Amino acid sequence: MKVIITDEISEAGLQTLREDSRIEVDVKLGLSVPELHEVIGGYDAIITRSGTTVDAALLDCATNLKIVARAGVGIDNVDVDYASSKGVIVVNAPFGNTNSAAEHTMAILLSFCRNVTIANASLKSGEWKRAPFTGHELKHKTMGVIG
Repeated sequence: MKVIITDEISEAGLQTLREDSRIEVDVKLGLSVPELHEVIGGYDAIITRSGTTVDAALLDCATNLKIVARAGVGIDNVDVDYASSKGVIVVNAPFGNTNSAAEHTMAILLSFCRNVTIANASLKSGEWKRAPFTGHELKHKTMGVIG
């Protein structure tokens, strides 16, 4: 099976594919739309993220394509209905970035409590005003996200 990777995927994510002798992996980042249309016919699978649009025009060029794998949560960059009409399976990784999203949320909450972005802008502008940016300690407090 020939697989084309069109968007950046972590090396750890590709390792399993590379270890399988039945799979030939080609990482081709930054292809223009015409270049991708030209080469996609030689592949059985495409693994992408949000940087590649898998639309009807691409799918029409993908004469051997059996699966579109979206390495991420959404599939908004894939024409799922058209792919399905051509017998191409579309899959995604809905929990692939759960830990990262949770950690990012915590980082933003902590940054908000300690005025990190405002203090950083102040410091970069040449000021050194520590007192206004003391922020709030989290000890004995409860934080949450609403929405």
